[in-house]
Amino acid sequence: MRDIDKIYIDGQFVTPQATETADLHNPATEKKIGTVRLGGIEDAREAVAAAKRAFPAFSRTSKAERVDILKRLNAAVAARVSDLTDAMALEYGAPQTFTRFSIPHAASSFLTMANVLEDYEFERRIGRARVVMQPIGVAAAITPWNSNIGFITSKLATAIAAGSTIVMKPSEMSATQTQILTECLHDAGLPNGVFNIVNGLGNVVGAELSRHPDIAKVTFTGSTAVGKEILHSAADTFKRVTLELGGKGPNIILDDADLDVAIPSVLRMGFINSGQACIAGTRILVPNHLLDDVLARLKQEIETFKVGAPDDPDAMIGPMVSQKQYDRVQSYIELGTREGAGLLTGGLGRPSGLDRGWFTKPTIFTDVNNQMRIAREEIFGPVLSVIAYRDEEEAVSIANDTPYGLQAYLHGTDAARMQALADRLDCGRVVINGAPHEPLAPFGGFKQSGIGREYGVFGLEAFLEPKAIIA
Repeated sequence: MRDIDKIYIDGQFVTPQATETADLHNPATEKKIGTVRLGGIEDAREAVAAAKRAFPAFSRTSKAERVDILKRLNAAVAARVSDLTDAMALEYGAPQTFTRFSIPHAASSFLTMANVLEDYEFERRIGRARVVMQPIGVAAAITPWNSNIGFITSKLATAIAAGSTIVMKPSEMSATQTQILTECLHDAGLPNGVFNIVNGLGNVVGAELSRHPDIAKVTFTGSTAVGKEILHSAADTFKRVTLELGGKGPNIILDDADLDVAIPSVLRMGFINSGQACIAGTRILVPNHLLDDVLARLKQEIETFKVGAPDDPDAMIGPMVSQKQYDRVQSYIELGTREGAGLLTGGLGRPSGLDRGWFTKPTIFTDVNNQMRIAREEIFGPVLSVIAYRDEEEAVSIANDTPYGLQAYLHGTDAARMQALADRLDCGRVVINGAPHEPLAPFGGFKQSGIGREYGVFGLEAFLEPKAIIA
């Protein structure tokens, strides 16, 4: 049992002024593993004040100084990859297939941004003007539970590179991971107030950061519904916002795809992070004449996607993060049946052999049309829908017929054709044939999948304001 009773403000671990606590659970067992004392409005205000005090000096640091800080942060996090992995497994239930990538990637985000910073020119000439890219001010970052460590490190790395100070409000459900990560960041020895971390509820601490007049920018990853609330709150003081929100990604199998290669990739992209991922390709689009073959292969291949606890090295899908999330996923499985979809595999309840933990059966619906709620709403669990299409034109139409536009997937063998198709998809990223993550490429969504971009130069410039000096 671990009781977390500190937050991080002005370079120190301090006890929150607020006294409310929340329980922490192991989703693989449903057992309570600790508590977290939550920060409140006054704690958020103190953190903002600390970041505001630190901003003038930090915003004037040189590029070389900030590159050095980023490298120190990388070293500090990399030194405790094992501890962070254990915490993510315990508190989130992530399978080893996910933690093997996500934790080292989180540490590397500091080095990636250091490389971007080294090549970035903060001043340029445009006509008679000298244009200076100036740090935006104090930023606030609000992050979710589905990849807690990575979201904190990537947002912090970008703020540091830009010369901004920051207050972070991670999910209270990830407090164990946050505590260990904060210890790492503290060990890197940054100036007091440059980064501050306040555990707390979104409607308390998150809301205060979204409306606080001294916050110049909010960067948020989470649901579209909460993103809308943040956008409303930020409008009163014209905050800059970066919102990375929900998704309902199309996973398009083209008629020339090698199904031996495509089917495993389709399922990996659909069930990524146990389905608890905004980038998951949850709508599988299949040519009519390949439908029977694809369905048979999906049903066969899904048998290799074992559901289990993090200590099972063969598990590819872990539990849902909470009882609430488990119930949400179950309700959508029930809804799919009511809507008239066929059940290829999966269904209600836990997988066989798992009598405790918030595990759900990997589920694939067939006979789905794109107007069904299971095809239009983000479920955030291992639930996929197969939608048949006649030709390429209809595939593009179905793919784009969604309120979301975050990440799409194409599977085929004609590279030129896929590049042309990618240009027609209304989304922030298109992944071709399961290509690996590119940390320098911009990440973000069209439509209700968000506003703005993260990562690389695009992410850096979201923390900067251009100033033109004309002589």
